[in-house]
Amino acid sequence: MVAYTGTQGGREYVRPMEPGMEPVKAAYGAGSLDQVVPTLLHGRSATWLPEPVAGARSVVVLLLDGLGWGSLEHHRSTLPELGQMAGGPITTVIPSTTAAALTSLATGMAPAAHGIVGFRIRVDDSVLNVLRWQVPHGRKAPDPFSVQRHSAFLGRPVPVITKKEFRTTGFTEAHLRGSRFYGWSTVSVLVEQCRRLVGQDERFVYAYYPGVDTVAHEFGLHDEYYPAELAFADELVGRLLDALPAHATLVVTADHGQVHVGDRWITLHPLREMFKLCAGEGRFRYLYANKGAAAELLEAARDEFGDVAWVFSRDQLLDEGWLGPGPVIASIRRRVGDVILAPREPVAFVDPDMPNEANLIGAHGSLTADEMLVPLLAARGRG
Repeated sequence: MVAYTGTQGGREYVRPMEPGMEPVKAAYGAGSLDQVVPTLLHGRSATWLPEPVAGARSVVVLLLDGLGWGSLEHHRSTLPELGQMAGGPITTVIPSTTAAALTSLATGMAPAAHGIVGFRIRVDDSVLNVLRWQVPHGRKAPDPFSVQRHSAFLGRPVPVITKKEFRTTGFTEAHLRGSRFYGWSTVSVLVEQCRRLVGQDERFVYAYYPGVDTVAHEFGLHDEYYPAELAFADELVGRLLDALPAHATLVVTADHGQVHVGDRWITLHPLREMFKLCAGEGRFRYLYANKGAAAELLEAARDEFGDVAWVFSRDQLLDEGWLGPGPVIASIRRRVGDVILAPREPVAFVDPDMPNEANLIGAHGSLTADEMLVPLLAARGRG
């Protein structure tokens, strides 16, 4: 468990978790991941933007998938590049997971507005795996535009540097629509592509690196693989700073943090007769009730799991603005479960239709500070 004390938006966050801890709400519209791209592209000033952004001719945004603020603070002494950058924590979106957060970063919208409300979401009568863009039983997946209609990067053709195998995926089309794709196979290529694009006077470049998230899922946060990967990501940041000129600013952020779950995956057998489908992820589990059983399912979920998780009804989650402010259209409301389980403890819930998910050692998606607070750091190039 990560331990730290920090502030964000005037509120103090203290770890480790303790009984009665409050969930962290996303600071939509001010100091949240959904506002990073609109603020940078419009050239706006904001108190939560790191100082090196001001006056930069070019900005490169590097998204380090899975790097939570708490982990960065815990390992700061071994991260010389990240540790010296200006900035601090912002909130990611809810759920604190890649599919929702990357879409929010690119579109500048909260999940309640863009509609990618989790890793797996109900679309019509199927559950769509957003990252793989697949539905069960070999059926045809929906058209990406029908699921997420908003353009990326305010409609500007921003260059995006990400893994080359993502070029033709449904999720790429859904959340990066209208951007210019540059694929990388090694991190040296990622660095060189950033250098060349800035050298060609590109004013805004977006780059994505998934390693921290991959290692955390496979090995957790307590194995030496994890700090080794953090050190590699730190070295990548240093390589980028060395490659970029002084008129360019590197901005580093993340889509979510992580919690070490280990083998603490909880089955949903006590509720199984009351729901027909599961979606979401282990730490933000959507349950879709059998017809007429929503109230019964909510009461049973609170009785059974209220000691380890925050339990929401769909109306509470959406009407209180956890997934974003304002009214939510009916088609997106239906994607959210009738009941939502968001663990406050380091546990996760097994989806009966996706039991292999329980092999993950690190997980995310919920409302704890470890998952919700991510870095927003910046430094000028020194190449």
